[in-house]
Amino acid sequence: MAGEFDQIRNRLLGIADELADLGLDRLRSSIDAGGTELPVDERRLARARRAVLKAAALLGDGDAEE
Repeated sequence: MAGEFDQIRNRLLGIADELADLGLDRLRSSIDAGGTELPVDERRLARARRAVLKAAALLGDGDAEE
């Protein structure tokens, strides 16, 4: 069972990396366009990334209580 969790956890960590990359792309695009505020998309991506990282951490915690 732990092997299955590790596979899912690794996929979630990969997704978190993808979300981080997308967020950085949005920030770069905003800066290049002369924007002075955080893009709305970047905020949503950051929230989604945090949620995915939390899920990955829960799967990695063998002793975590529900």
